[in-house]
Amino acid sequence: MKAKMSLLAILLVTFTSLTMAQGGGFQMPSPEERTKTTMEKLADLKLDKDQSTKTETIFTDFYKSQAKRMEEMRSGGGDRETMRAEFEKMTTERDEKLKKVFSSDQFKKFKDEIEPTLRQRRGGGGGRE
Repeated sequence: MKAKMSLLAILLVTFTSLTMAQGGGFQMPSPEERTKTTMEKLADLKLDKDQSTKTETIFTDFYKSQAKRMEEMRSGGGDRETMRAEFEKMTTERDEKLKKVFSSDQFKKFKDEIEPTLRQRRGGGGGRE
């Protein structure tokens, strides 16, 4: 019985390791899912209804533009540095729109506390350098 359990554990670990090495099937959340998550995190800003509606539109447009650009990069093999510059520009444009919606205190809190939690987390690279 112990031998069977040990064998099962070894097989499970092996299968899990192989799956993780192949990318594990990670899929980026949709722009709508990302917007929903973002809006939940923005609850600390205590946005009024008008601010909330405008903010949701800004983030939906931002995430859709990002997704479109990522898809273009995957299919066309775009240059990484060019993409980074484009994403920085998109983020700057998003922030300019948010500044018009948020109070200065809300925007500061967004940049300092909330925005860092919005960045996509990558799975561990297993010590690649």
